[in-house]
Amino acid sequence: MFRFDNSFARDMTGFYLPAVAAQPSAPRLLYFNAPLAAGLGLDRAGIDDAGIAAMLSGGAAVARSEPIALAYAGHQFGTFNPQLGDGRALLLGEHIASDGGRHDVQLKGSGPTPFSRGGDGKAALGPVLREYLMSAAMSALGVPTTRALAVVATGDTVLRDRPLPGAVLTRIAASHLRVGTIQFFATHGGADAVRQIADYAIARHCPPAAEAANPYLALLDHVIGVQCALVAQWMALGFVHGVMNTDNMTLSGETIDYGPCAFVDAYSAGVVFSSIDHGGRYAFGRQPQILHWNLARLAEALLPAIVTVRPEDQVAAVALISGLPERYYPAMLARMRAKLGLMTALGGDLALVNDLFETLERQEIDFTLFFNELTNEVVHGGADTRNVPHLTEWLCRWRERVAADQGLSSARHAMMRSANPVVIPRNHLVEAALTAAVDHNDFSAFEALLAEVSDPYRERAVGDPFTQPPPADAAPHVTFCGT
Repeated sequence: MFRFDNSFARDMTGFYLPAVAAQPSAPRLLYFNAPLAAGLGLDRAGIDDAGIAAMLSGGAAVARSEPIALAYAGHQFGTFNPQLGDGRALLLGEHIASDGGRHDVQLKGSGPTPFSRGGDGKAALGPVLREYLMSAAMSALGVPTTRALAVVATGDTVLRDRPLPGAVLTRIAASHLRVGTIQFFATHGGADAVRQIADYAIARHCPPAAEAANPYLALLDHVIGVQCALVAQWMALGFVHGVMNTDNMTLSGETIDYGPCAFVDAYSAGVVFSSIDHGGRYAFGRQPQILHWNLARLAEALLPAIVTVRPEDQVAAVALISGLPERYYPAMLARMRAKLGLMTALGGDLALVNDLFETLERQEIDFTLFFNELTNEVVHGGADTRNVPHLTEWLCRWRERVAADQGLSSARHAMMRSANPVVIPRNHLVEAALTAAVDHNDFSAFEALLAEVSDPYRERAVGDPFTQPPPADAAPHVTFCGT
């Protein structure tokens, strides 16, 4: 089914450890992402669901696969752990898609590896279903993300706070190289190891950097660019990653790890969803600052390689990190202009956006519904303002700003509709769907929600249940990492 060319296993000996999956007792295919498979050019001709389940759970060998566990380190809630690594994941190989693109194929939850640190290396069904759903939603929203190819129930029980059904996720990624990957080899291998892993990252993600005067400085510049663009998208959609550790920040610029993630309902910069984030380090509004902090750690890790090319480029690396806000905030403002239907850039736009955020938070207004009401005003000539009764003054300013703008109204309509999703994975709906699937073996709510979040920009009828915020008496939403 896969066309593997395992460049990391072949060329990066010493940067991983071989590993094998635990044998599942009764693997059963629950979900297979057929559109993703078609886009990757996977050929499952002659392979039935049982065969897929065996391959994508560790129950059967996969042709030309060389399973390995990748090494990485990471700052977890600000504290450096020098050795993490794939404790419950196996990289099966790198599939070469029909267009020539290279994609990691990884099993997540397939059992212990040399990096498991005493854990069982397995995954429960709930977190696996969450990642399948959330990565599908993020892809449909247009956000760079790792993808989920399959969910396989293992037939085994995993012990967390209670016995839970086990499952394995097949994750597809541009690569699984992280900021923490560079940190690991800077810590344990020094400049030579950093150059080797950085050369591999350059070849994989930004080949033009190899021709730069200092390829490692160019790599840093590239990662800053793709990560600023990514977090700007998160913030414009109200997405909270929940655990922005350096081992959860990819060099490719893809969103990775959908454990304690969620979307904001009522706008709040300080909202935290992770059960273990007691200090609010990864609150919604702090994500741009954590982006800056994490990329400073990447610069530190790359520095041994950067200065071997030109010692004076240490100053240039510092300048790249210092200048990060000048790259992030324009990217964020561009996203917000699209959401507000602003076709041109004017000097007062940042104040308009900031005042909106302050008002949304003060009045506890639903983030996604608000922008849909603005879109409806532009597209249909009238907004349902039941959710924005306290925004009269701001709405007047916005209407004046739109009137002063240039451009065809049809283009404004299209821009706002493509920037403002009608449906997001509402937290209360996600939890209800996962509870029904895990506790009652009822997947109907999960499948209905999956279908809705896979088509997020389509207009729905007023009052559609997939568009509504949680009930007023709903308990605060809390997520867990699943390990």
